[in-house]
Amino acid sequence: QLQLVESGGGLVQPGGSLRLSCAASGSTFDFRAIGWFRQAPGKEREGVSCITPTGDIKNYADSVKGRFTISRDNVKNTVYLQMNSLKPEDTAIYYCAALPGLFRRCDTLTEGSYDYWGQGTQVTVSS
Repeated sequence: QLQLVESGGGLVQPGGSLRLSCAASGSTFDFRAIGWFRQAPGKEREGVSCITPTGDIKNYADSVKGRFTISRDNVKNTVYLQMNSLKPEDTAIYYCAALPGLFRRCDTLTEGSYDYWGQGTQVTVSS
């Protein structure tokens, strides 16, 4: 079992920054690849980024490359998403999720490939 809880969302002006956190509880967190997803109103959920258990591989969607940075602290059982240069189109509910199995290599950012999900945190980019 793995439980994930997101936090850090809020209202920010265009060009601003936010750092999201995904806190995990469960015995296998250290061995699980973790992904970030987002869902804007009226749109499908899309993959944003993924990080492998050791952090050696970090994948990003083209829409966030160069602006978002994923990282993890396995001592604190937390994965972070640093979001810079935010745009109004980044407005969405952001979720973290875990890939099933151990030591996965972030080979997918497809929603259906992930099992455990958090409840989401709202990010609104607006002036």
